Amino acid sequence: MTLSLYDTMARAKRPFVPADPKRVTMYVCGPTVYNFAHIGNARPVVVFDLLFRLLRFQYGRDAVIYAANVTDVDDKINRKAAEEGVPISVITDRYLDIYNADMSVLGALRPSHQPRATQTMDAIIAMIGKLVANDSAYAAEGHVLFNTQAYADYGKLSGHPMEDMIAGARVDVAPYKRHPADFVLWKPSKDNEPVWDSPWGPGRPGWHIECSAMIEQTLGLPIDIHGGGIDLLFPHHENEMAQGVCAHDDHSVGYSKYWMHNGFLNMGDEKMSKSLGNVALVRDLLAQAPGEALRWALLVGHYRAPLDWTGDLIEQSKKALDRLYGALRRSSEVVAADTGPNPRFLAALEDDLNTPAAMAELFAMATALETAKGEGRAKAKGELLASAHLMGFLGGDPEAWFQAGVTDELREKVDALIEERLAARVAKDWPAADRIREALTALNVEVMDGPAGATWRIKE
Repeated sequence: MTLSLYDTMARAKRPFVPADPKRVTMYVCGPTVYNFAHIGNARPVVVFDLLFRLLRFQYGRDAVIYAANVTDVDDKINRKAAEEGVPISVITDRYLDIYNADMSVLGALRPSHQPRATQTMDAIIAMIGKLVANDSAYAAEGHVLFNTQAYADYGKLSGHPMEDMIAGARVDVAPYKRHPADFVLWKPSKDNEPVWDSPWGPGRPGWHIECSAMIEQTLGLPIDIHGGGIDLLFPHHENEMAQGVCAHDDHSVGYSKYWMHNGFLNMGDEKMSKSLGNVALVRDLLAQAPGEALRWALLVGHYRAPLDWTGDLIEQSKKALDRLYGALRRSSEVVAADTGPNPRFLAALEDDLNTPAAMAELFAMATALETAKGEGRAKAKGELLASAHLMGFLGGDPEAWFQAGVTDELREKVDALIEERLAARVAKDWPAADRIREALTALNVEVMDGPAGATWRIKE
């Protein structure tokens, strides 16, 4: 089956055909590094990590170039730095390291590039200069603004009438604007804010221009895939595409062949957002559940659909992985065959990342592993592992999975009891064996007897 992706611009699924199969390019809007990431921030990371993995599987590891920007120039960063009395780099370096560490625990591979706004300033200023030179932007009262009337396709990506876009835009209606929808490319810095020299006066870039400059500098135009959350569709992606295209005299160069957007992650009836104060931080959640379970929870629904984040979702995800790891543990003596992913599983992922269908196939493979006979078990185990690894799952040791969070003291006590129970069973001292099992039950330990001996886990 050919990979097909839902293209926001086309409002339809389209077969994915990269401009160059030997250099497949993807850009995803990354973090603004001033605080801990919440689980809503992690949804696009995990979704597009899955696509990154699938593209590398299909085109080769070295053929896919994935860039995710780091916004390290922002009002929130400035406020945090002022509160702590430190340069902004202290804040941004700290929280970028934390962000990367947290996303790694969620199974996300590091992007090929993580360009930072502060390290792209020359390219940002150069792009603004191009826009001014070809009348796609204008200087006014220390600002440089993009002229939305210079781009005939403005609004095509989001599909909204200009009046609606103006009403929803996060831009100030200032007297120096030629049109209410025009947006800032460069603005004067306030006191105690970072500042850079430019032909239009000292200042700093606006919100959207960094992504366009980073894409041009890191990947070149047009890119194959541009991803991000649906909340970025307007105004960010609309404005980003407009200025990126207009920086070239030939608008036919284009910007991105495919636009992809993941749905909101909701907490109750509201979108999860720091501004709403209803956030669940990734760092806090990782103290409560394995990163792999959180990754499963983020992928259990289709990426374009809203996802309701609840405690039940995390618990169900943990149990789903218990089932898969359990199948691996019960087949620990089986050497997995060197095989690729299951064809039905792969077809599900190639259908616009249909993760619910792909996960159903993982369960079917686990069942096949436990019911297969002879050489069929090796093939079944190989397919399960290859498929799960493609999604970023089952990379751990099954025994370790079931003993996560167990203290050394408890582990030693349980292992000793199991040895005593084994000795009692060998001696056919069944009353003693039963008493030991009761002691294990009191410790909330479940013992599983199998061909390879007894294994154990903490009961749910």
